[in-house]
Amino acid sequence: MAGSDLCIDLNADLGETTGGNPVADDAAMLEMVSSANVATGFHAGDPYSISKTVKAAAERGVVVGAHVGYNDMAGFGRRFIDYNPAELASEVTYQIGALEALARAAGTRVQYVKPHGALYNTIARDEKQAKAVVDGVRAFGDIPLMLLPGGVAVDVAEKAGLTVVREAFSDRNYNPDGTLVPRSEDNAVMHDADEVVKRVYDVATTGSITAVDGTTLQVDAQSVCTHGDSPGAVELLRGMVRRLADDGIEIRSFL
Repeated sequence: MAGSDLCIDLNADLGETTGGNPVADDAAMLEMVSSANVATGFHAGDPYSISKTVKAAAERGVVVGAHVGYNDMAGFGRRFIDYNPAELASEVTYQIGALEALARAAGTRVQYVKPHGALYNTIARDEKQAKAVVDGVRAFGDIPLMLLPGGVAVDVAEKAGLTVVREAFSDRNYNPDGTLVPRSEDNAVMHDADEVVKRVYDVATTGSITAVDGTTLQVDAQSVCTHGDSPGAVELLRGMVRRLADDGIEIRSFL
């Protein structure tokens, strides 16, 4: 059994209901995660639905983060956009501020930022956009930024004085260089429940992930993303929670 001093943050992308069409079972996910990456209306979500998710998170004591992305609702924020850096920075600040307003109304606040989709992957390799995102976050305040370990944005954020929360993915396959396998490829997402649960356990106990070629990657992540829009997502998360509990690993926010 793992030591009782071990802990891991479980986060999920939530608040993505748009026009009454839910993407995930936010209520069920919020019963188990410790952090919620809440959409800000640019890639998904509308003010009413986002507000409901934030209120539910506040009631459950779940930490709220701003899931900022490209202004691309039609593409769910998964398409690259070649932004003017100043425009991207302003949009990042705007998104955090909008969510903060809803969070305050719900009796909570935005405590970190996590980029979404194509923006998340782009800033792992593109210094220009990474700097724009960091500038946008810093314009709002000194709050942590959740990022992919080893990416360009980690160095940019830390040099700017921001706290970086390194993140691993429970159900995404990794390339040997530590990047995520693109969603355009057939093996981008892991579908075997046992493998996904083991991934979370490995991150919590050893800080490591196995890449698609068998390479062991040391990611030392403080948080693990559990996607709520995957088939059987709620049951899969329950399996993770049971495995962690059985081994004495506490689910706790990184804050």
